[in-house]
Amino acid sequence: MKHRKKGKKLGLDKAHRKSLLNNLIGSLIFYEGIVTTQAKAKEAARLAEKLITLAKNDSLHHRRCILRVIRDEKIAKKLFEVIAPRYKEHKGGYTQITRLRKREGDNALICKVKLV
Repeated sequence: MKHRKKGKKLGLDKAHRKSLLNNLIGSLIFYEGIVTTQAKAKEAARLAEKLITLAKNDSLHHRRCILRVIRDEKIAKKLFEVIAPRYKEHKGGYTQITRLRKREGDNALICKVKLV
């Protein structure tokens, strides 16, 4: 049974999946939009929303929690100083996933994730 199991495995082991998602989230925050497959887009958007919610309250604890995921101080600084104040009044729904096309080789659905 799959009780209390969140997130997709994406066909990767735990370390590779964690690294991939951390890099996707970092790119999403830095460029404010990324293009990837639908499964990866959904997972990255879900985790990015949690980080933006944490960044809305600028405290040392929240900074350390975010740096555990992002690992780049420049991106974390942008998250706290630019992106989080933009969503101060919002309760959620910071990301938008738009379907673009099917990939030529394996017919995977390609999506764009962006911050709204």
